[in-house]
Amino acid sequence: MKQICMLINARDVIARIRPEIYGHFAEHLGRCVYGGIYVGEDSAIPHVNGIRTDVVEAFRNIRVPTIRWPGGCFAEEYHWKDGVGPKDKRRRMVNINWGGVVEDNSFGTHEYMELCRQVGCKPYINGNVGSGTVQEMAEWVEYMTAEGTPMAEWRRANGQSDPWKLEFLGVGNENWGCGGEMTAETYAAHFRRFGAFCRDHNGNRLCRIACGPSSADYGWMETIMKSLSRGWGGYPLAGGVDLHYYTMPIHPQMDSATDFDDKLHYATMESAAFVDELLTRHTEIMNRYDPENRVGLVIGEWGCWHQVEPGTNPGFLYQQNAMRDALVAAIHLNAFNRHSRRVMMANLAQTVNVLQAVLLTDGDRLVKTPTYHVFDLFKAHQEGTAVYCYTDSEKAAEGCRADMVSSSASVLDGVMTITLSNCSLTETVEIACDVCHFSASQVRARILTADTHAFNDFDHPEDVVIRPHTAEYARGRLCVTLPPCSVAEVTLS
Repeated sequence: MKQICMLINARDVIARIRPEIYGHFAEHLGRCVYGGIYVGEDSAIPHVNGIRTDVVEAFRNIRVPTIRWPGGCFAEEYHWKDGVGPKDKRRRMVNINWGGVVEDNSFGTHEYMELCRQVGCKPYINGNVGSGTVQEMAEWVEYMTAEGTPMAEWRRANGQSDPWKLEFLGVGNENWGCGGEMTAETYAAHFRRFGAFCRDHNGNRLCRIACGPSSADYGWMETIMKSLSRGWGGYPLAGGVDLHYYTMPIHPQMDSATDFDDKLHYATMESAAFVDELLTRHTEIMNRYDPENRVGLVIGEWGCWHQVEPGTNPGFLYQQNAMRDALVAAIHLNAFNRHSRRVMMANLAQTVNVLQAVLLTDGDRLVKTPTYHVFDLFKAHQEGTAVYCYTDSEKAAEGCRADMVSSSASVLDGVMTITLSNCSLTETVEIACDVCHFSASQVRARILTADTHAFNDFDHPEDVVIRPHTAEYARGRLCVTLPPCSVAEVTLS
Protein backbone atom coordinates (compact mmCIF):
# COMPACT_ATOMS: atom_id res chain seq x y z
CA MET A 1 0.00 0.00 0.00
CA LYS A 2 1.24 3.47 -0.89
CA GLN A 3 1.03 6.31 1.64
CA ILE A 4 0.41 9.72 0.06
CA CYS A 5 0.16 13.10 1.80
CA MET A 6 -2.25 15.85 0.81
CA LEU A 7 -2.78 19.43 1.94
CA ILE A 8 -5.94 21.51 1.47
CA ASN A 9 -6.00 25.19 2.49
CA ALA A 10 -9.53 26.60 2.46
CA ARG A 11 -8.24 30.16 2.74
CA ASP A 12 -6.14 29.86 -0.42
CA VAL A 13 -8.92 30.55 -2.92
CA ILE A 14 -8.51 29.88 -6.66
CA ALA A 15 -11.85 30.89 -8.21
CA ARG A 16 -15.52 30.06 -8.48
CA ILE A 17 -16.06 26.80 -10.36
CA ARG A 18 -18.55 27.72 -13.06
CA PRO A 19 -21.18 25.03 -13.63
CA GLU A 20 -20.41 25.19 -17.37
CA ILE A 21 -17.08 23.42 -16.67
CA TYR A 22 -19.31 20.32 -16.41
CA GLY A 23 -20.89 20.91 -19.83
CA HIS A 24 -21.56 18.48 -22.66
CA PHE A 25 -21.55 18.34 -26.45
CA ALA A 26 -24.21 16.94 -28.81
CA GLU A 27 -23.46 16.82 -32.53
CA HIS A 28 -25.47 15.51 -35.45
CA LEU A 29 -23.20 12.48 -35.53
CA GLY A 30 -24.24 8.84 -35.55
CA ARG A 31 -26.93 8.14 -32.95
CA CYS A 32 -26.18 11.06 -30.64
CA VAL A 33 -29.19 13.21 -31.56
CA TYR A 34 -31.47 10.85 -33.48
CA GLY A 35 -32.29 7.85 -31.31
CA GLY A 36 -30.05 9.05 -28.52
CA ILE A 37 -31.70 12.32 -27.50
CA TYR A 38 -34.55 12.78 -29.96
CA VAL A 39 -36.99 10.06 -31.01
CA GLY A 40 -39.76 12.20 -32.52
CA GLU A 41 -43.27 12.96 -31.42
CA ASP A 42 -44.68 9.66 -32.75
CA SER A 43 -42.23 7.35 -30.97
CA ALA A 44 -43.35 4.60 -28.58
CA ILE A 45 -40.28 5.36 -26.47
CA PRO A 46 -41.35 7.59 -23.53
CA HIS A 47 -40.73 11.20 -24.48
CA VAL A 48 -41.91 14.77 -24.09
CA ASN A 49 -42.17 16.63 -27.38
CA GLY A 50 -39.91 14.05 -28.99
CA ILE A 51 -37.12 14.31 -26.37
CA ARG A 52 -36.39 11.04 -24.53
CA THR A 53 -37.62 11.16 -20.94
CA ASP A 54 -34.94 8.80 -19.61
CA VAL A 55 -32.16 10.88 -21.15
CA VAL A 56 -33.54 14.11 -19.70
CA GLU A 57 -33.84 12.52 -16.25
CA ALA A 58 -30.26 11.26 -16.44
CA PHE A 59 -28.98 14.68 -17.52
CA ARG A 60 -30.86 16.41 -14.74
CA ASN A 61 -29.41 14.03 -12.15
CA ILE A 62 -25.84 15.08 -12.97
CA ARG A 63 -26.90 18.74 -13.33
CA VAL A 64 -25.88 19.16 -16.98
CA PRO A 65 -25.32 22.94 -17.17
CA THR A 66 -24.98 23.44 -20.93
CA ILE A 67 -25.03 21.41 -24.16
CA ARG A 68 -22.97 22.54 -27.16
CA TRP A 69 -24.84 22.07 -30.48
CA PRO A 70 -25.06 21.35 -33.49
CA GLY A 71 -21.35 20.48 -33.86
CA GLY A 72 -18.49 19.88 -34.35
CA CYS A 73 -17.62 19.62 -37.99
CA PHE A 74 -21.32 19.27 -38.75
CA ALA A 75 -21.85 22.86 -37.60
CA GLU A 76 -19.69 24.17 -40.43
CA GLU A 77 -22.06 22.74 -43.03
CA TYR A 78 -25.27 23.33 -41.07
CA HIS A 79 -27.70 25.97 -42.32
CA TRP A 80 -30.14 26.74 -39.56
CA LYS A 81 -33.03 27.81 -41.79
CA ASP A 82 -33.27 24.21 -43.03
CA GLY A 83 -34.20 23.14 -39.49
CA VAL A 84 -37.15 25.40 -38.66
CA GLY A 85 -40.77 25.44 -39.78
CA PRO A 86 -43.07 22.50 -40.62
CA LYS A 87 -41.06 19.29 -40.51
CA ASP A 88 -42.50 17.91 -43.71
CA LYS A 89 -41.12 20.96 -45.53
CA ARG A 90 -37.64 21.00 -44.02
CA ARG A 91 -34.77 20.54 -46.45
CA ARG A 92 -32.96 17.20 -46.36
CA MET A 93 -29.20 16.95 -46.74
CA VAL A 94 -26.43 14.36 -46.62
CA ASN A 95 -24.20 14.43 -43.54
CA ILE A 96 -20.94 14.04 -45.43
CA ASN A 97 -18.85 14.50 -42.28
CA TRP A 98 -20.32 11.59 -40.36
CA GLY A 99 -21.35 8.44 -42.19
CA GLY A 100 -22.91 9.89 -45.33
CA VAL A 101 -26.42 9.44 -43.94
CA VAL A 102 -29.45 11.59 -44.75
CA GLU A 103 -30.11 14.42 -42.30
CA ASP A 104 -33.80 15.32 -42.38
CA ASN A 105 -33.42 18.38 -40.08
CA SER A 106 -36.30 17.24 -37.88
CA PHE A 107 -34.18 18.26 -34.89
CA GLY A 108 -33.47 21.96 -35.31
CA THR A 109 -33.39 25.16 -33.30
CA HIS A 110 -36.82 24.75 -31.66
CA GLU A 111 -36.17 21.13 -30.73
CA TYR A 112 -32.74 21.98 -29.32
CA MET A 113 -34.15 24.81 -27.22
CA GLU A 114 -36.85 22.43 -25.99
CA LEU A 115 -34.12 19.98 -24.93
CA CYS A 116 -32.38 22.75 -22.97
CA ARG A 117 -35.68 23.74 -21.36
CA GLN A 118 -36.40 20.20 -20.22
CA VAL A 119 -32.87 19.62 -18.91
CA GLY A 120 -32.75 23.07 -17.31
CA CYS A 121 -29.43 23.95 -18.97
CA LYS A 122 -28.09 26.91 -20.92
CA PRO A 123 -27.91 26.65 -24.73
CA TYR A 124 -24.53 26.92 -26.45
CA ILE A 125 -25.03 27.41 -30.19
CA ASN A 126 -22.11 26.85 -32.54
CA GLY A 127 -22.45 28.93 -35.71
CA ASN A 128 -21.30 28.23 -39.27
CA VAL A 129 -18.28 30.26 -40.38
CA GLY A 130 -16.73 27.78 -42.83
CA SER A 131 -19.55 27.47 -45.37
CA GLY A 132 -21.94 30.08 -43.97
CA THR A 133 -22.28 33.84 -44.23
CA VAL A 134 -22.24 36.71 -41.81
CA GLN A 135 -25.89 37.39 -42.63
CA GLU A 136 -26.88 33.80 -41.94
CA MET A 137 -25.33 33.76 -38.47
CA ALA A 138 -26.60 37.24 -37.63
CA GLU A 139 -30.14 36.26 -38.62
CA TRP A 140 -29.94 33.10 -36.51
CA VAL A 141 -29.09 35.19 -33.45
CA GLU A 142 -31.92 37.57 -34.37
CA TYR A 143 -34.34 34.63 -34.82
CA MET A 144 -33.54 33.28 -31.38
CA THR A 145 -33.23 36.43 -29.28
CA ALA A 146 -34.94 39.43 -30.93
CA GLU A 147 -38.43 40.85 -30.65
CA GLY A 148 -40.37 42.69 -33.35
CA THR A 149 -37.93 42.03 -36.21
CA PRO A 150 -38.48 39.98 -39.41
CA MET A 151 -36.64 36.96 -37.98
CA ALA A 152 -38.49 37.28 -34.68
CA GLU A 153 -41.82 37.31 -36.52
CA TRP A 154 -40.77 34.15 -38.37
CA ARG A 155 -39.95 32.54 -35.01
CA ARG A 156 -43.42 33.51 -33.73
CA ALA A 157 -45.02 32.02 -36.84
CA ASN A 158 -43.12 28.79 -36.12
CA GLY A 159 -44.66 28.54 -32.66
CA GLN A 160 -42.26 30.33 -30.29
CA SER A 161 -43.70 33.66 -29.20
CA ASP A 162 -41.11 34.70 -26.64
CA PRO A 163 -37.45 35.09 -27.53
CA TRP A 164 -35.01 32.64 -26.01
CA LYS A 165 -32.01 33.60 -23.94
CA LEU A 166 -28.71 32.74 -25.61
CA GLU A 167 -25.55 33.43 -23.65
CA PHE A 168 -22.97 31.32 -25.52
CA LEU A 169 -22.35 31.68 -29.27
CA GLY A 170 -19.49 29.76 -30.85
CA VAL A 171 -18.24 31.69 -33.87
CA GLY A 172 -17.08 28.70 -35.91
CA ASN A 173 -15.63 25.30 -35.06
CA GLU A 174 -12.14 23.93 -35.73
CA ASN A 175 -11.56 26.52 -38.42
CA TRP A 176 -7.94 25.37 -38.59
CA GLY A 177 -9.33 22.07 -39.97
CA CYS A 178 -12.84 20.99 -40.99
CA GLY A 179 -14.10 24.55 -40.52
CA GLY A 180 -12.22 25.94 -43.50
CA GLU A 181 -8.49 25.05 -43.27
CA MET A 182 -7.79 28.66 -42.20
CA THR A 183 -4.71 30.25 -40.73
CA ALA A 184 -5.09 31.90 -37.35
CA GLU A 185 -4.81 35.33 -38.96
CA THR A 186 -7.53 34.55 -41.50
CA TYR A 187 -9.84 33.16 -38.85
CA ALA A 188 -9.32 36.15 -36.55
CA ALA A 189 -10.44 38.45 -39.37
CA HIS A 190 -13.53 36.29 -39.93
CA PHE A 191 -14.34 36.36 -36.23
CA ARG A 192 -14.25 40.15 -36.19
CA ARG A 193 -16.76 40.34 -39.07
CA PHE A 194 -19.11 37.62 -37.86
CA GLY A 195 -18.98 38.74 -34.24
CA ALA A 196 -19.67 42.38 -35.10
CA PHE A 197 -22.98 41.58 -36.82
CA CYS A 198 -24.24 39.10 -34.22
CA ARG A 199 -26.06 41.70 -32.13
CA ASP A 200 -27.22 41.77 -28.53
CA HIS A 201 -31.00 41.91 -29.05
CA ASN A 202 -33.74 42.57 -26.54
CA GLY A 203 -31.43 42.70 -23.52
CA ASN A 204 -29.75 39.41 -24.43
CA ARG A 205 -25.96 39.51 -23.93
CA LEU A 206 -23.86 37.19 -26.08
CA CYS A 207 -20.60 35.64 -24.98
CA ARG A 208 -18.91 35.22 -28.37
CA ILE A 209 -16.55 32.26 -28.27
CA ALA A 210 -13.66 32.16 -30.75
CA CYS A 211 -12.22 29.03 -32.32
CA GLY A 212 -9.12 28.23 -30.31
CA PRO A 213 -6.27 25.83 -30.98
CA SER A 214 -6.02 22.10 -31.39
CA SER A 215 -4.07 20.70 -28.45
CA ALA A 216 -0.58 22.26 -28.18
CA ASP A 217 -0.84 24.76 -31.04
CA TYR A 218 0.36 27.64 -28.90
CA GLY A 219 0.96 29.81 -31.96
CA TRP A 220 -2.77 29.76 -32.78
CA MET A 221 -3.61 30.85 -29.23
CA GLU A 222 -1.02 33.64 -29.41
CA THR A 223 -2.49 35.02 -32.66
CA ILE A 224 -6.10 34.80 -31.47
CA MET A 225 -5.40 36.52 -28.16
CA LYS A 226 -3.30 39.22 -29.81
CA SER A 227 -6.09 39.96 -32.28
CA LEU A 228 -9.23 39.51 -30.18
CA SER A 229 -8.37 40.37 -26.57
CA ARG A 230 -8.78 44.12 -27.23
CA GLY A 231 -11.50 45.81 -29.27
CA TRP A 232 -13.28 49.14 -29.24
CA GLY A 233 -12.95 50.79 -25.84
CA GLY A 234 -10.38 48.22 -24.74
CA TYR A 235 -12.95 45.48 -24.18
CA PRO A 236 -12.30 41.96 -25.53
CA LEU A 237 -13.99 41.03 -28.79
CA ALA A 238 -14.14 37.40 -27.67
CA GLY A 239 -15.60 36.30 -24.37
CA GLY A 240 -13.95 32.90 -24.66
CA VAL A 241 -11.45 30.89 -26.71
CA ASP A 242 -12.25 27.26 -27.52
CA LEU A 243 -9.45 24.67 -27.09
CA HIS A 244 -9.96 21.08 -28.31
CA TYR A 245 -8.03 18.14 -26.88
CA TYR A 246 -8.72 14.42 -27.17
CA THR A 247 -7.07 11.66 -25.15
CA MET A 248 -5.51 9.51 -27.85
CA PRO A 249 -2.39 7.63 -26.66
CA ILE A 250 0.31 7.10 -29.27
CA HIS A 251 -0.38 3.71 -30.83
CA PRO A 252 0.03 2.11 -34.28
CA GLN A 253 -3.75 2.17 -34.63
CA MET A 254 -6.78 3.37 -32.71
CA ASP A 255 -7.11 1.29 -29.57
CA SER A 256 -10.17 -0.67 -28.46
CA ALA A 257 -12.23 0.85 -25.66
CA THR A 258 -12.24 -2.44 -23.74
CA ASP A 259 -9.45 -4.67 -25.12
CA PHE A 260 -6.08 -3.17 -24.18
CA ASP A 261 -3.01 -4.10 -22.14
CA ASP A 262 -1.41 -2.49 -19.08
CA LYS A 263 1.02 -0.49 -21.20
CA LEU A 264 -1.85 1.12 -23.11
CA HIS A 265 -3.72 1.82 -19.87
CA TYR A 266 -0.80 3.87 -18.58
CA ALA A 267 -0.23 5.52 -21.96
CA THR A 268 -3.86 6.66 -21.78
CA MET A 269 -3.30 8.08 -18.30
CA GLU A 270 -0.27 10.01 -19.61
CA SER A 271 -2.29 11.41 -22.49
CA ALA A 272 -5.04 12.49 -20.12
CA ALA A 273 -2.63 14.05 -17.62
CA PHE A 274 -1.13 16.19 -20.41
CA VAL A 275 -4.25 18.37 -20.15
CA ASP A 276 -2.74 20.06 -17.09
CA GLU A 277 0.30 21.21 -19.09
CA LEU A 278 -1.98 22.38 -21.91
CA LEU A 279 -4.10 24.45 -19.55
CA THR A 280 -1.02 25.92 -17.88
CA ARG A 281 0.71 26.96 -21.10
CA HIS A 282 -2.39 28.29 -22.85
CA THR A 283 -3.28 30.22 -19.69
CA GLU A 284 0.20 31.79 -19.64
CA ILE A 285 -0.39 33.10 -23.18
CA MET A 286 -3.86 34.38 -22.30
CA ASN A 287 -2.49 36.11 -19.19
CA ARG A 288 -0.05 38.15 -21.27
CA TYR A 289 -2.83 39.64 -23.40
CA ASP A 290 -5.64 39.57 -20.86
CA PRO A 291 -4.26 40.07 -17.33
CA GLU A 292 -7.73 41.14 -16.19
CA ASN A 293 -8.98 37.60 -16.91
CA ARG A 294 -11.92 38.77 -19.05
CA VAL A 295 -11.51 36.11 -21.77
CA GLY A 296 -12.37 32.62 -20.60
CA LEU A 297 -10.75 29.38 -21.71
CA VAL A 298 -13.28 26.89 -23.10
CA ILE A 299 -12.39 23.23 -23.63
CA GLY A 300 -15.11 22.73 -26.20
CA GLU A 301 -14.26 19.11 -27.03
CA TRP A 302 -12.46 16.67 -24.76
CA GLY A 303 -12.53 12.97 -23.99
CA CYS A 304 -11.26 9.58 -25.14
CA TRP A 305 -11.25 8.65 -28.81
CA HIS A 306 -11.09 4.88 -29.32
CA GLN A 307 -11.93 2.43 -32.09
CA VAL A 308 -15.59 2.14 -32.98
CA GLU A 309 -17.34 -0.98 -31.76
CA PRO A 310 -17.09 -3.92 -34.21
CA GLY A 311 -19.92 -4.05 -36.74
CA THR A 312 -20.92 -0.39 -36.37
CA ASN A 313 -20.70 2.39 -38.95
CA PRO A 314 -17.15 3.84 -38.69
CA GLY A 315 -18.60 7.30 -39.29
CA PHE A 316 -20.85 7.03 -36.21
CA LEU A 317 -17.96 6.94 -33.68
CA TYR A 318 -19.86 4.59 -31.35
CA GLN A 319 -17.53 3.19 -28.70
CA GLN A 320 -17.85 1.47 -25.36
CA ASN A 321 -16.85 3.21 -22.16
CA ALA A 322 -14.80 1.41 -19.50
CA MET A 323 -13.37 2.24 -16.09
CA ARG A 324 -10.27 3.50 -17.90
CA ASP A 325 -12.43 6.25 -19.45
CA ALA A 326 -13.80 7.12 -16.01
CA LEU A 327 -10.25 7.72 -14.77
CA VAL A 328 -9.59 9.96 -17.77
CA ALA A 329 -12.72 11.96 -16.95
CA ALA A 330 -11.65 12.38 -13.32
CA ILE A 331 -8.16 13.56 -14.29
CA HIS A 332 -9.68 16.17 -16.63
CA LEU A 333 -12.37 17.43 -14.26
CA ASN A 334 -9.89 17.77 -11.40
CA ALA A 335 -7.60 19.76 -13.71
CA PHE A 336 -10.47 22.02 -14.83
CA ASN A 337 -11.31 22.74 -11.18
CA ARG A 338 -7.69 23.61 -10.36
CA HIS A 339 -7.54 25.94 -13.40
CA SER A 340 -10.97 27.47 -12.79
CA ARG A 341 -9.63 31.02 -12.62
CA ARG A 342 -9.28 30.88 -16.42
CA VAL A 343 -11.38 27.87 -17.46
CA MET A 344 -14.98 29.02 -17.93
CA MET A 345 -16.49 26.02 -19.70
CA ALA A 346 -15.76 22.50 -20.91
CA ASN A 347 -17.85 20.17 -23.08
CA LEU A 348 -17.37 16.41 -22.98
CA ALA A 349 -17.51 14.77 -26.40
CA GLN A 350 -20.21 13.56 -26.59
CA THR A 351 -23.40 13.15 -24.59
CA VAL A 352 -25.01 9.98 -26.02
CA ASN A 353 -23.76 7.09 -28.18
CA VAL A 354 -20.68 8.93 -29.53
CA LEU A 355 -17.05 8.85 -28.32
CA GLN A 356 -16.80 9.12 -24.49
CA ALA A 357 -20.55 9.24 -23.99
CA VAL A 358 -22.17 9.44 -20.58
CA LEU A 359 -25.18 7.50 -21.89
CA LEU A 360 -25.70 4.66 -24.37
CA THR A 361 -29.10 3.84 -25.84
CA ASP A 362 -30.56 0.94 -27.80
CA GLY A 363 -34.22 1.33 -28.64
CA ASP A 364 -35.97 2.06 -25.36
CA ARG A 365 -33.03 0.86 -23.25
CA LEU A 366 -30.48 3.17 -21.63
CA VAL A 367 -27.13 2.54 -19.95
CA LYS A 368 -25.19 4.94 -17.73
CA THR A 369 -21.48 4.59 -18.45
CA PRO A 370 -18.65 4.78 -15.89
CA THR A 371 -18.01 8.31 -17.16
CA TYR A 372 -21.59 9.24 -16.27
CA HIS A 373 -20.93 8.17 -12.69
CA VAL A 374 -17.80 10.34 -12.52
CA PHE A 375 -19.94 13.38 -13.39
CA ASP A 376 -22.27 12.31 -10.58
CA LEU A 377 -19.35 12.19 -8.13
CA PHE A 378 -18.12 15.63 -9.22
CA LYS A 379 -21.40 17.52 -9.55
CA ALA A 380 -21.21 19.09 -6.07
CA HIS A 381 -18.24 21.20 -7.26
CA GLN A 382 -20.57 23.29 -9.44
CA GLU A 383 -20.76 26.87 -8.11
CA GLY A 384 -18.24 26.01 -5.40
CA THR A 385 -15.05 27.94 -4.73
CA ALA A 386 -11.97 26.00 -5.76
CA VAL A 387 -9.30 26.03 -3.04
CA TYR A 388 -5.65 25.04 -2.86
CA CYS A 389 -5.26 21.27 -2.98
CA TYR A 390 -1.80 19.73 -3.17
CA THR A 391 -1.14 16.01 -3.52
CA ASP A 392 2.37 14.64 -3.02
CA SER A 393 1.71 11.85 -5.51
CA GLU A 394 4.05 9.25 -6.91
CA LYS A 395 3.87 8.36 -10.58
CA ALA A 396 1.25 5.83 -11.59
CA ALA A 397 3.81 3.21 -12.60
CA GLU A 398 7.47 2.86 -13.46
CA GLY A 399 8.16 4.79 -16.67
CA CYS A 400 4.74 6.49 -16.61
CA ARG A 401 4.67 10.29 -16.43
CA ALA A 402 1.13 10.51 -15.05
CA ASP A 403 0.61 10.95 -11.32
CA MET A 404 -1.00 8.06 -9.51
CA VAL A 405 -3.48 10.35 -7.74
CA SER A 406 -5.36 13.38 -9.08
CA SER A 407 -7.35 15.68 -6.82
CA SER A 408 -9.24 18.94 -6.40
CA ALA A 409 -11.28 20.59 -3.66
CA SER A 410 -13.99 23.23 -3.39
CA VAL A 411 -16.19 24.84 -0.74
CA LEU A 412 -19.86 25.74 -1.11
CA ASP A 413 -22.27 26.76 1.65
CA GLY A 414 -20.02 25.44 4.40
CA VAL A 415 -19.45 22.06 2.73
CA MET A 416 -16.09 20.98 1.33
CA THR A 417 -16.09 18.59 -1.64
CA ILE A 418 -12.89 16.68 -2.41
CA THR A 419 -12.57 14.51 -5.51
CA LEU A 420 -9.79 11.97 -5.94
CA SER A 421 -8.72 9.33 -8.42
CA ASN A 422 -6.17 6.53 -8.32
CA CYS A 423 -5.14 5.39 -11.81
CA SER A 424 -2.77 2.64 -10.69
CA LEU A 425 -3.66 -0.87 -11.82
CA THR A 426 -2.14 -2.54 -8.74
CA GLU A 427 -1.49 -0.11 -5.90
CA THR A 428 -3.89 0.76 -3.12
CA VAL A 429 -3.33 4.30 -1.87
CA GLU A 430 -3.76 5.46 1.71
CA ILE A 431 -4.21 9.23 1.75
CA ALA A 432 -3.55 11.39 4.78
CA CYS A 433 -4.80 14.91 4.14
CA ASP A 434 -4.34 17.95 6.36
CA VAL A 435 -7.34 20.27 5.96
CA CYS A 436 -6.47 23.82 7.04
CA HIS A 437 -8.83 26.69 7.94
CA PHE A 438 -11.99 24.62 7.64
CA SER A 439 -14.18 23.25 10.41
CA ALA A 440 -16.22 20.07 9.97
CA SER A 441 -17.92 17.50 12.16
CA GLN A 442 -19.10 14.99 9.55
CA VAL A 443 -17.47 13.11 6.70
CA ARG A 444 -19.14 11.18 3.90
CA ALA A 445 -17.62 9.34 0.93
CA ARG A 446 -18.69 7.62 -2.28
CA ILE A 447 -16.54 5.62 -4.69
CA LEU A 448 -16.51 4.22 -8.22
CA THR A 449 -14.06 1.35 -8.62
CA ALA A 450 -13.62 -1.62 -10.93
CA ASP A 451 -11.07 -3.32 -13.16
CA THR A 452 -9.81 -0.92 -15.85
CA HIS A 453 -11.57 -2.99 -18.55
CA ALA A 454 -14.94 -3.13 -16.78
CA PHE A 455 -17.92 -1.47 -18.44
CA ASN A 456 -21.72 -1.38 -18.39
CA ASP A 457 -23.80 -2.72 -21.27
CA PHE A 458 -27.45 -3.41 -21.93
CA ASP A 459 -27.28 -6.89 -20.41
CA HIS A 460 -25.23 -5.76 -17.39
CA PRO A 461 -26.08 -2.09 -16.84
CA GLU A 462 -24.80 -1.90 -13.24
CA ASP A 463 -21.44 -3.64 -13.24
CA VAL A 464 -19.72 -0.29 -12.60
CA VAL A 465 -21.71 1.91 -10.22
CA ILE A 466 -21.13 4.29 -7.32
CA ARG A 467 -21.09 2.74 -3.87
CA PRO A 468 -20.73 4.12 -0.33
CA HIS A 469 -17.16 4.37 0.92
CA THR A 470 -15.46 4.93 4.26
CA ALA A 471 -13.35 7.89 5.31
CA GLU A 472 -12.20 9.23 8.66
CA TYR A 473 -11.92 12.84 9.77
CA ALA A 474 -10.82 14.28 13.10
CA ARG A 475 -9.06 17.47 14.19
CA GLY A 476 -8.27 18.62 10.66
CA ARG A 477 -6.90 15.28 9.41
CA LEU A 478 -8.74 13.33 6.70
CA CYS A 479 -7.83 9.70 6.02
CA VAL A 480 -9.21 7.79 3.04
CA THR A 481 -8.10 4.68 1.15
CA LEU A 482 -8.33 4.43 -2.64
CA PRO A 483 -8.18 0.98 -4.24
CA PRO A 484 -6.61 0.60 -7.70
CA CYS A 485 -8.65 2.12 -10.56
CA SER A 486 -10.95 4.24 -8.46
CA VAL A 487 -12.61 7.65 -8.36
CA ALA A 488 -13.96 8.99 -5.08
CA GLU A 489 -15.89 11.94 -3.65
CA VAL A 490 -15.40 12.98 -0.04
CA THR A 491 -17.52 15.67 1.61
CA LEU A 492 -16.79 17.44 4.89
CA SER A 493 -19.54 19.36 6.65
